[in-house]
Amino acid sequence: MTSFFNGLVRFRRGAWEMLASILIALGVVMLMQPFVMVAFTYSFIVTLVGTVMFIIVSHFPE
Repeated sequence: MTSFFNGLVRFRRGAWEMLASILIALGVVMLMQPFVMVAFTYSFIVTLVGTVMFIIVSHFPE
């Protein structure tokens, strides 16, 4: 867990790609659930932020 936070602080690709992937997955789950309208409302924004973040992070050093 500490190496994950070190990767975030040092702007390393692995940790940030994992965070972006989690955001993308969270956005998709928010989109597919039928119970909470607020989650459905913000699902596209969360997915979009995760996708753009993944594109940017893919240029970080290993």
